Amino acid sequence: MEVTWALSGQEARSPKSSWFAIHPVSMNNSNHLVNSDNMGYASYLFEQEKNKGYLPGQGPYVAAFASSNLGDVSPNILGPHCINTGESCDNANSSCPIGGGSTCIAMGPGRDMVDSAQIIGQTIYQRAKELYASASQEVTGPLASAHQWVNMTDVTIWINSTHTAKTCKPALGYSFAAGTIDGFGTLNFTQGTTVGSPFLETIRDQILGKPSEEIKECQKPKPILLHTGELSKPHPWHPDIVDVQIITLGPVAITAIPGEFTTMSGRRFREAVQAEFATYGMQNMTVVISGLCNVYTHYITTYEEYQVQRYEAASTIYGPHTLSAYIKLFRVLAKAIATDTVANLSSGPEPPFFKQLMLPLIPNAVDRAPTGKTFGDVLQPLKPTYRKGEVAEVTFVGANPKNSAENKTHQTFLTVEKYEATSTTWHIVHNDASWETRFYWHKGLLGHSNATIQWHIPDTAQPGLYRIRYFGHNRKQNFLKPAVILSFESTSSTFEVVTT
Repeated sequence: MEVTWALSGQEARSPKSSWFAIHPVSMNNSNHLVNSDNMGYASYLFEQEKNKGYLPGQGPYVAAFASSNLGDVSPNILGPHCINTGESCDNANSSCPIGGGSTCIAMGPGRDMVDSAQIIGQTIYQRAKELYASASQEVTGPLASAHQWVNMTDVTIWINSTHTAKTCKPALGYSFAAGTIDGFGTLNFTQGTTVGSPFLETIRDQILGKPSEEIKECQKPKPILLHTGELSKPHPWHPDIVDVQIITLGPVAITAIPGEFTTMSGRRFREAVQAEFATYGMQNMTVVISGLCNVYTHYITTYEEYQVQRYEAASTIYGPHTLSAYIKLFRVLAKAIATDTVANLSSGPEPPFFKQLMLPLIPNAVDRAPTGKTFGDVLQPLKPTYRKGEVAEVTFVGANPKNSAENKTHQTFLTVEKYEATSTTWHIVHNDASWETRFYWHKGLLGHSNATIQWHIPDTAQPGLYRIRYFGHNRKQNFLKPAVILSFESTSSTFEVVTT
């Protein structure tokens, strides 16, 4: 489902929102860069078009490309193949004769994952641009919202006129560990596993304790790998209390889903919520699924998909009736909005608050420059001349990038700057949010590290003189005193971009 709208107001200040049901996994789990994926690239392109003269991440126009029911939608449209033989994978469990699931990987459509993210992102952007340009209906009308906390481990639903079923305490199945064709797991698990391993279960029981008979029975046919709903140290491994929420603006209802719906789950859910609105007088509502909202509860498959136990089903943590439970809960919210009885809704059981949920496992190390060097010194200089399509690369004496996160004034790790002869000044053309730039940090021993900056020179680059600048922060430890964070910056030699 594609939904795009711009709120009324001045063009320069109008946000644009788009929901596309496609997974941002063009960049697979072998990527070590911190960057956006296909949806982020679509947003990047739209904002660059609207924010003329601004660097990425700056400017007044915001283009939001949000996730819809993307649970089983891959952007890797060339499909999965065995990377060691080139043959098609076994479709039932996404595995290969040699290497199992770890060699069954989906590719495409680009020459590498960065190229693929750009191709898919460009396609999404282009479609959103067409919808934006052809939009004829302004979204107006009253604004309303309904929100509840619910205990997702104890929702009762009717499966027919005489029988009920319930959701379960959270658990992850074997196929969860297999990963998917877009990001395989690290161990020898395969998708579609419906029978557990006595060997692995013995190890699990000794380390984590045995799952209860209640959770095993409730989660069938999922063989339980991790009974997360019964594990609570140092904190609960999965939430019991989650929130459900609908926001309506005129004829549009945005449903905030705390997880990832599959295609068919999303279709059934939208139809049910739309019908509930219509029952109480709100006809022809456009129901938008906004996934991964408020809290994350993995995937939500249909009951039928759950029986097969592929990755998404093994990651449907509240059991086979999870989708039915969400439909029931969101129908309550839709009815409350349609009948103007939101004030009568119970807020529900509030979730626990964890003051210190995450413990830092990596200690802060003091940064050190090599003997005779200082932070920011150039170790590998640039060439004097580059052509469009080439990569300008320079390496500096670096420091841990996470130091910069502690500095509130830090703006970017790098800039690419062009010399303007008419004004005799340097003009910033790219920063670290630009898709044309890359920043690599290479950790060494004893606090030593290097920072490599690349500029992938685009065809749109203007000929002329350029330079690359590096902005970092190093951690310095003084004897018997708290460590201090010191800023530094460095500038490469100038180089020329030529046309021939």
